[in-house]
Amino acid sequence: MTAKDSLHIALAGNPNAGKTTLFNNLTGAHQHVGNYPGVTVEKKEGICTHEGNEIRVVDLPGTYSLTAYSVEELVARDYLVNEQPDVVVNIVDASNLERNLYLSCQFLELGVPLVIALNMIDVAEKRGIRIDTEKLSEFTGVPVVPVIARSGKGVNELLKTVQKVSQTGAAPPRTLIRYGADIDEALKDLIPVLEEHKLLGSAYPASWTALKILENDEQIVAKVMLENMKVGQELVDRSETLARHLQDTIDAYPETVIADHRYGFVRSILRQGEVTRITDQDRLYASDQIDKVVTNRVVGPLLMAAILFGLYSFTFNWSGFLVDWMGMCFAFLGSLAESALPDGPIKSMIISGVIDGVGGVLGFVPIIMFMFFGIALLEDSGYLARVAFMMDRIFHFFGLHGSSVMPFIISGGIAGGCAVPGVMAVRTLRSPKERMATLLTVPFMNCGAKLPVLTLIIAAFFPAHQARYMFLATLVAWLVALLVAKLLRMTLLRGESTPFVMELPPYRVPTLKGLFIHTWERTWQYIKKAGTVILGISILLWAMMTYPGLPSDKVADFEAMRQQVVTSADKAEELLRIDQLEAEAGLRHSIAGRIGMSLEPISHFAGFDWRTNIALVGGFAAKEVIVSTLGTAYSLGEVDPEETTSLTDRLASDKHWNPVAALAFLFFIMFYSPCFVTVVAIAKEAGSWKWAFFSMGFNTVFAFSMAVGIFQLGTVLGLG
Repeated sequence: MTAKDSLHIALAGNPNAGKTTLFNNLTGAHQHVGNYPGVTVEKKEGICTHEGNEIRVVDLPGTYSLTAYSVEELVARDYLVNEQPDVVVNIVDASNLERNLYLSCQFLELGVPLVIALNMIDVAEKRGIRIDTEKLSEFTGVPVVPVIARSGKGVNELLKTVQKVSQTGAAPPRTLIRYGADIDEALKDLIPVLEEHKLLGSAYPASWTALKILENDEQIVAKVMLENMKVGQELVDRSETLARHLQDTIDAYPETVIADHRYGFVRSILRQGEVTRITDQDRLYASDQIDKVVTNRVVGPLLMAAILFGLYSFTFNWSGFLVDWMGMCFAFLGSLAESALPDGPIKSMIISGVIDGVGGVLGFVPIIMFMFFGIALLEDSGYLARVAFMMDRIFHFFGLHGSSVMPFIISGGIAGGCAVPGVMAVRTLRSPKERMATLLTVPFMNCGAKLPVLTLIIAAFFPAHQARYMFLATLVAWLVALLVAKLLRMTLLRGESTPFVMELPPYRVPTLKGLFIHTWERTWQYIKKAGTVILGISILLWAMMTYPGLPSDKVADFEAMRQQVVTSADKAEELLRIDQLEAEAGLRHSIAGRIGMSLEPISHFAGFDWRTNIALVGGFAAKEVIVSTLGTAYSLGEVDPEETTSLTDRLASDKHWNPVAALAFLFFIMFYSPCFVTVVAIAKEAGSWKWAFFSMGFNTVFAFSMAVGIFQLGTVLGLG
């Protein structure tokens, strides 16, 4: 079967239902990760082969619903409608059937070719839940296949069923649920109008479009209005009439009534159809027993702190030898380029801009890899959901919603995340003020871009306590973010916190295959960024740190100095000193050097010299650039071009640096302006550049004030 004729299936389901585990089981190494156009949501695609036939598999974002409240829901729905996969495989958690079948219900409303993969059937059985898959298939009208994605059991039967459904070429009968007299009457009015004017007819069924209009789905309403403004307004007016009627009669909105009837439909299948039977009603499940300890008000936070500290200890203790090895590799490349290339700007660019710049960032790949492995372990086991649950109590105290926990974690609340998807995740918050407070504070988390910088400074000045300092940096990031959120909620964004309810998924034993895939995906994203974005910025900054070069009269002065030491007994040492002075003078005279020195009258209060200023300005583009810029700056000005010392050693031995200055630098890096891409994301989510500029200005002033306070206090106490 050719790629063009290959079967195209989409995997859809609730978060924590085992969708990604099944995707990894099907595709293995034959997968690639990107982003959906215009959003930061991950797009995963892969290929699997079954009975000689090629199957293209797409892993849709995890979602509880097809109502476009979040970017994940919007992406999943648009993909199903626009790409029209041959079959949609809905992965359902058998141990939480009622909640998971809510999404299945919406697939049935949409009328897509569907197969239900009843995952974690073994977990359900351990909980005393027995499921009659034949009856479930009979009542839903679609095939139901029990699987255990973690072990691969039932996957072969699932693929056979998928191929069979694709060969029929027909979608299942569209399930028309009774939504109550008022909703059903409104649907009878809307559906004929939609069919008559063929509004969205090629993309969506009229009954589904009508339902979305009644649910006040902004995207669907906008599409209808775009096709026919007059008819669209009539449909919206009918929807608003229904909404007012329901508010007057039962004090509820149409979307609430529709959701209630969907759940009622699911419950009627499970209970009246006797699809499920509970064999042990009073049983306390293993997950519940563990949660009695893990989410305990006292023990839970202490255990969380211990796990976090263990993550950092594991990362630094086991990745150290690989970091040293990477450092030696790049040092060898530098020495090789030094001896093989003729003197000139090309040689300088390759050594200082590429090897010392990008090499400084890539040197931290082992740390990033070990960190991501630990995070994947916590995430796949279900523990991160418990972290969110415990943090909810704290978040309410600081004026935030419990759902704000996940944007914080995504942004790097544990370590190694990214602020951009964290910013995008805040759109799930309903309260505008809670959403804005979360939006402005998630950049304070220690994202993956800050991780190499923090690791560099900690390794240079606090080498004996790396895990301890990284652990403290994480705690400080959370504390500062929450305090700033409290400040914002007490001043600019006053208002009450709204209640929060979340579902805790059961604990699972992660598979090694899944852990390795997740680790490699995130590590590869880091490597690609270093090899593309960081490489380009490093070369640009090298040029800014090299040109326009010293004036001819200054060059002549240094040449005269060399002539004076021709007869000196310490000729070699003196010539090296003059070379160093000339290199430093050239760096000072460059475009970047002038920018750095112009900021020094202010930055010296925080202990930052002009070289450090160059790196911090570059950090506005991307935080990883700080490492590459420091590598380039200290390479251009080093004493001996034959030296192979690492950037860590160079910083530790430089007279402008000391532990107090390093600590001030750490705090500034953690809290100053978000990177440019994050700023754009904030502007987009906030709907105004005003809040984006506020984030840049407020964060930078706040971070600099903290850095000045730390440096000045440390200097007065003589700790430098």
